[in-house]
Amino acid sequence: MKKIGILGGGQLGRMLLQSAINYPVETYLMENDATAPAAHLCHHFTKGDITQFDAVYAFGKGLDAITIEIENVNLEALEQLAAEGVKVYPHPTALKIIKDKVKQKLFYQTHQIPTSEFVVTESTADLQQHLAFLPAVHKIGNGGYDGKGVQILKQASDFEKGFDTPSVLEKMVDIKQEIAIIIAVGNTGQTAIYPPVDMVFDPSLNLLSYQICPAQIPEKVFWKAEAIAINVVKKLNSPGVFAVEMFTDVHGNVLVNEIAPRVHNSGHHTIEGNFSSQFDMLWRIMLDYPLGNTANISPTALVNLLGDEGYSGPAQYEGLNDVLNMDNVFVHLYGKKETKPGRKMGHVTIMSHEKQELLHKVNQIKHSLFVRSA
Repeated sequence: MKKIGILGGGQLGRMLLQSAINYPVETYLMENDATAPAAHLCHHFTKGDITQFDAVYAFGKGLDAITIEIENVNLEALEQLAAEGVKVYPHPTALKIIKDKVKQKLFYQTHQIPTSEFVVTESTADLQQHLAFLPAVHKIGNGGYDGKGVQILKQASDFEKGFDTPSVLEKMVDIKQEIAIIIAVGNTGQTAIYPPVDMVFDPSLNLLSYQICPAQIPEKVFWKAEAIAINVVKKLNSPGVFAVEMFTDVHGNVLVNEIAPRVHNSGHHTIEGNFSSQFDMLWRIMLDYPLGNTANISPTALVNLLGDEGYSGPAQYEGLNDVLNMDNVFVHLYGKKETKPGRKMGHVTIMSHEKQELLHKVNQIKHSLFVRSA
């Protein structure tokens, strides 16, 4: 039986472990918080800091394989483990490119992958030289997640909101749609592609609000997006599960926004909506089994459950019974004890062959299920 470790104990680790029970695998997990959402679901839990070399190296030594559920992990330890024969998903060379947004954008440029126009800034003082580049989006090179580490700069007075550290200044794109494609890459380079999703973001939180799968996009745009996504992942030269987030514009152009080197929010609907979920797929890859079937069982919508504004403290779910009463609706709560504004607390997947029904239920759920505190 293979021994496989996960660095990070959040909701992605939780859903990975929920999927692991179908396979002959002994699971190990490291996280600093013993009450994290995934902590109680593994066979072996280690309390430790995933950003520290010694902790990650000690955890990974003796495992057959190791994966991540967050990019902010100690890369040097993963490189050392890979050199000693532990299989790392994704490979540290791919993770090194993706975890730093500056390196990620330069990677697109090097490989002629279409992406929004950008310049690299080293400090907030650098921004003063790029007034003509506005309006633009400033993204911190390292450490940003879930909408954090991103600032929209429209005029010179916004420069003070920028980041005084290596970052990317991206020219703002006239976006028609934001789409994502999950791609699985096996150990010998074989690929399996999930149908694209149409993502709708909360403009104030810069977080995914809801999504529809499959995305409704013109056929030409679909083929372009799929070809670009495959090209990106192939150039990374690593097995694993990757999410390629893209913009489409009014002219039918497709631009890569970001890559996630792991299972991703844009693929949560695959648990019910696809024959092999993104989580099942990653276990298949790590255990060296055949890749799964990525076809949709049914069109789906997904609603993120975010902590309500103005509430911090022990989580309470208002309206849960109403949502559980709906047909073909599946609630996933992440087991986080504390809520705070904008925190991802769960998601709801809706299945229907009628797009209007999907959108109607999205609206119902957004107006009836709330994460608040006492």
